[in-house]
Amino acid sequence: MLEKNITEIKESFALDIKSVSSLKDVEEIRIKYFSRNGLVTQIFEQLKDAPKEAKPLLGKELNILRSQLTSQFDGIKENISLNSIAVENVIDLTLPGSNYIIGSKHILTQTLDEIKSIFKGLGFSVADGPELESDYYNFESLNFPANHPARDMQDTFFVSKDFLLRTHTTPVQIRIMEKQMPPVRAIMPGRVYRNEAVSARSYCMFHQVDGIYVDTDVTFAELKGTLVSFAKQFYGSDLKYRFRPSYFPFTEPSAEMDITCYLCKGKGCKICKNSGWLEILGCGMVDPNVFKYVNYDSEKFTGYAFGMGIERIALLKYGINDIRIFFDNDLRFLKQF
Repeated sequence: MLEKNITEIKESFALDIKSVSSLKDVEEIRIKYFSRNGLVTQIFEQLKDAPKEAKPLLGKELNILRSQLTSQFDGIKENISLNSIAVENVIDLTLPGSNYIIGSKHILTQTLDEIKSIFKGLGFSVADGPELESDYYNFESLNFPANHPARDMQDTFFVSKDFLLRTHTTPVQIRIMEKQMPPVRAIMPGRVYRNEAVSARSYCMFHQVDGIYVDTDVTFAELKGTLVSFAKQFYGSDLKYRFRPSYFPFTEPSAEMDITCYLCKGKGCKICKNSGWLEILGCGMVDPNVFKYVNYDSEKFTGYAFGMGIERIALLKYGINDIRIFFDNDLRFLKQF
């Protein structure tokens, strides 16, 4: 009887092993044959009822049975485990690749890069200077005497009596001219600081691009031609523009350049204060008094200078109505650019 049961277990195990295809099937085989109440355990319990003289031989056969079944079970378990790991780690080359979001340049950086590219094409080099500036470079050398009322035009962050956070990038013009004799043709982009109330139209920190060209026989007509060429490349060839007389301590004569309002197309609206025009930059011929500070002969050399705010340029080009949004780091806004 015991021998018949051994044969039946062998045959049953062989059939069950053939149908194993997952770790779940392997666990069912283990429970059926090798658990506390499994078939192998039960048949060993039957050995105690066998005749005394037959026990040694039957015991030997049972040990061989258990060894064979255990070996086969361990082998199939290992194969199924390895196949499961391989399936989990397989790479399906037909699937679309993963998209990684890597960020992009800020809209102000994009605007500044475009401005620099245009002026480089017009023959200008790019220079920079310190943001912590001395009173001499920021005011005095630019024809702002100590008690000159023009100083009241700019609310300044003073660090000490003689040093301040620069209120414009124009001081870089002086630094360049101190080191180089004409011809000088360069733009100076950078951050500037003014102690102003934060609103939709003004901020305490913003960006500027100043420019200067000094050589013999430089004229106001060249200044206008350069700025009109820049504006049409930046805003479009159908741009309408105008120059208005203005005042800056370091240029004479001075002017401001306006373009038609981007919202109302020149008809008049709240943004342009119903004038139909928006100012984009200030400009003028370099005042001879400025040349004295850099030892240029004003009888021999003439030049022009200009300056513009990057935020204002970007506001106009992209139809943005609040300067503060540039500094909010709002991804809903930044992702649009």
